[in-house]
Amino acid sequence: MTVTRIMQKLMYVWVLLLFSQLAQAKLEIEIIQGNASALPIAIIPMQWRGSGPPPLTKPAEVIAADLYRSGLFAPLEDQDMVDRPVDAESIRFGTWRLLKVDYIVIGWITDAAGGNGFDITYQLFDVHTQEQLLSQITTVGPGDLRFGSHRVADAIYQKLTGVSGAFSTRIAYISATGEGRDQNYQLFVADADGYNPQPVVGSPEPLLSPSWSHDGQRLAYVSFEKGNSAIYVQNVATGARELVSSGKGINGAPAFSPDDRYLAMTLSYSGNPEIYIKDLATGQKRQLTNHWAIDTEPAWSPDGKWVYFTSDRGGRPQIYRVAAEGGKAKRITREGDYNARTTISPDGSRIAVAQGRRNEYRIAILELETGRMRTLTPGVLDESPSFAPNGSMILYATREGTRGVLAAVSADGNVRQRLILTEGDVREPAWSPVIR
Repeated sequence: MTVTRIMQKLMYVWVLLLFSQLAQAKLEIEIIQGNASALPIAIIPMQWRGSGPPPLTKPAEVIAADLYRSGLFAPLEDQDMVDRPVDAESIRFGTWRLLKVDYIVIGWITDAAGGNGFDITYQLFDVHTQEQLLSQITTVGPGDLRFGSHRVADAIYQKLTGVSGAFSTRIAYISATGEGRDQNYQLFVADADGYNPQPVVGSPEPLLSPSWSHDGQRLAYVSFEKGNSAIYVQNVATGARELVSSGKGINGAPAFSPDDRYLAMTLSYSGNPEIYIKDLATGQKRQLTNHWAIDTEPAWSPDGKWVYFTSDRGGRPQIYRVAAEGGKAKRITREGDYNARTTISPDGSRIAVAQGRRNEYRIAILELETGRMRTLTPGVLDESPSFAPNGSMILYATREGTRGVLAAVSADGNVRQRLILTEGDVREPAWSPVIR
């Protein structure tokens, strides 16, 4: 396959973006497939014990919404709470057992020391044993009460499931607004629940392939703002950015190494798309693959020892793996006509891919040890999978009719949710690490 053909494939992605019309609005989340065995839990509204009027953010509502979105919990509706205890002594466990609640969370909010922010004090109880499972204080800055609530949800999730929570994370995605010459592309970052969307960069030319650094502070992405593709790395908080690659031909698909020292990318300045690795400190780069086929979309294993990538060297796009230090590539996927855009689970045991069969593209997951592959989604144009930092969910892009939406599916396929803007499309999502 020639460079011209890969450019045609890239143009297909650009056309999808070109005709997308996005409204810059808060994401809305809808559970479209739940878990019948979700744990019943009551998150009691938290009492305000600070000075002045109470904050607008209500932590109990944020925590309950987070746990509900996971698909593993069934929070009791506020109107169904017959009691609202604020301390352990006032919990009537028998009443909550009659309501078939397994766990209860109580708490209150106060001013932090010095009046600069908030303290969220909370306790988690097992209703059946009356055992206190958690008793903690989370301190946050003046504008971070919602973020602190996500951290509380993370702690509750981990205590009851044994798996780290992923609610105090962010998602990046590409948007396009306007039409024709008024078209404008933007890279957005929002909280994992869709709140607080913030533009990172805008351009009248396409933006592609956002990728998070593992410290959660930077995004790498592809921009066509100067006509040719170029890779930038940008600090999300300060807006400072660095041009990493803008050579002749393709500059695409950036991916940070686990230690954030290196960036894997696809370059074609030598005439054929290959995987390269660039040292971000020294600027030195080395070629990792060398094949007549198209090698693209690199992704690092969590231990940094391997780089997975998409290649059509077997005739159709499939996932291959090569040692990060170089060597012979090994084919990883064999089931399906098309496997691309891989993302690696945090424990390195699974990969998720966009898998194509007969012009239908769905998200599938491959167990690397057993070779077992399972299809997780029912769509016909599902793409760009991105694992949550705890490995429990996979974020991806799909289409509903003529518009694009984001969706997420649990790694076991039992829970699905849809994340949509009030209008328009979104594409190319990327899930951040947990924000510390």
